[in-house]
Amino acid sequence: MKKLLFLFFGLGIIISCSSNDSDTDTTSNPNAFDRAALLTNWADNIIVPRYEIYKQKTVLLESATTLFFNTPNTVNLDLLRNAWFEAYKSYQSVALFNFGKAEEIRLNEISNTYPTDVAGIENNIASGSYNLNLNAQYAKQGYPAIDYLLNGLGTDDASVLKFYTSDANAAKYKDYLSAVVKKINDNSTVVLNDWKTSFRDTYVKNNGTSVTSAVNSTTNAFVKHFEKDIRTAKVGIAAGKFSNEIKFPEKVEGFYKNDISKTLLKIAIQSSKDFFNGKSTTSEINGAGLKSFLDYVKAERDGVLLSSTINKQYDAVLNSTSVLNESFSNQVNADNSKMLLTYDAMQKLVIYTKLDMMQALNISIDYVDGDGD
Repeated sequence: MKKLLFLFFGLGIIISCSSNDSDTDTTSNPNAFDRAALLTNWADNIIVPRYEIYKQKTVLLESATTLFFNTPNTVNLDLLRNAWFEAYKSYQSVALFNFGKAEEIRLNEISNTYPTDVAGIENNIASGSYNLNLNAQYAKQGYPAIDYLLNGLGTDDASVLKFYTSDANAAKYKDYLSAVVKKINDNSTVVLNDWKTSFRDTYVKNNGTSVTSAVNSTTNAFVKHFEKDIRTAKVGIAAGKFSNEIKFPEKVEGFYKNDISKTLLKIAIQSSKDFFNGKSTTSEINGAGLKSFLDYVKAERDGVLLSSTINKQYDAVLNSTSVLNESFSNQVNADNSKMLLTYDAMQKLVIYTKLDMMQALNISIDYVDGDGD
């Protein structure tokens, strides 16, 4: 009898310890969730519509570039800058879908590697010989390169215009800007066409639970994008989080325009939040998403629905950006503590999604992690 009591007592300790190892509790089997419905909503109501909007913006960017080349004046320069900014903002909403054709053609690396390589750009222009398909060219193209070519060549419009009119290499500057813009527009076409032909059906049918399933790869892309592309790239690097508090104001997004870093960040965060909630791109309707998936398995953190905790942290992150300067370069130099507070708020969200959410949904992280989160 004593042995039996001891056995039950020991078993109770094991159960108690096991239940306290994680702050996240679940009660339903994630493998029983309707993944086909989830993938259908993602593809038809979020991903493809976002790419369609993005494609419209890149077409307008290329058209504005042609107009500027035909009549290079301040009016058309401003129109081109606006088209660039609109496309850049739209890009933020598709950057998290780094899988399938987008990953294959390195859409993100080609579109938004920053800081841009000014010396490399100038060398390309001077030589007139370059292959933008090469990995070594990532930092010499995309939206950051256009930022330099439209906003960084001079201190005012007249000095910028000179590079496209009277400069000895004016034709080469036009050719290079044209090539960079064309690459962006071509890539948006390639990815959208792939989704609208074969990949959409392949994606929705890949509704299993393996590490290569569409739900797993999409969720990993979602988590990685917030951690690496939003938290680290847009805020952490410039604020010195990865360099022993040495700040890098020149490594912010939109450095040469110098008043769009905050806008791009907020769009990226909101796009991530909307995807988490399964929110339609063209309406206010929330369909199947990671939120409903978490609610299905009744995932909780400290007695509160994990989906609610995640949404509240998204709001906390967005609220933390309200005090930031439109120019993150200026913010880092003037009061970096506010940037660090935004980073800290983001780090909490990384923990909730990368650790708690992935565990609750029984999805393994499939990318290399060097941050020690």
